[in-house]
Amino acid sequence: MRFALFALVFALNFAGFARADGERAGAFDYYVLSLSWSPTWCALEGDARNSPQCDPRADYGWVLHGLWPQYHRGWPSYCRTTEPMPTRFMTEGMEDIMGSSGLAWYQWKKHGVCSGLSAAQYFALARRAYEQVNRPAIFRKLNRAVTLPATVIEDAFLKENPGWERDMLTITCQAGRIQEARLCLSKDLRPVPCGRDVVQDCRLKDALFEPIR
Repeated sequence: MRFALFALVFALNFAGFARADGERAGAFDYYVLSLSWSPTWCALEGDARNSPQCDPRADYGWVLHGLWPQYHRGWPSYCRTTEPMPTRFMTEGMEDIMGSSGLAWYQWKKHGVCSGLSAAQYFALARRAYEQVNRPAIFRKLNRAVTLPATVIEDAFLKENPGWERDMLTITCQAGRIQEARLCLSKDLRPVPCGRDVVQDCRLKDALFEPIR
């Protein structure tokens, strides 16, 4: 009996951190703008797929992974919506900042439908969010792989974006590499503090950071 009561209390306390599939579109608290370092994605996944994003001629650095509706605790996905799916023209129009039309389509299907916007409105908002971020130019000047503390990446973004605070940004790592920079934004794209479940600060002191190809 005591164990069952403990299990119930645990479930009630932590259920809010789980993602919720099929929620009502437009019912969320803020956005997470996720920027992915393309050389890391290529090394871990893209090269094996022969992705055009990883062609050196593409010259991708920080690409838009997605603009994700978020709750203060947890996040929605695959929401119910009456909005039509994006056209190929729409998704191909995002390749310049997302790396591929396939990613744009998937991001709409999983996250965009939860925004309460049409596909065209969502992609326009995602582009505006991406373009308002000053991505540190120093990263494009690297000509060899380096290892560094993940906080160096965070500091560079904060320096280039006055008005941001540390609790509005998190840097993630994967397989010992710098993976993403994630910024929390209000629905009108103002930087806001991130919820606890968004903060995944990489603690590595020697994270691998490869140059743009």
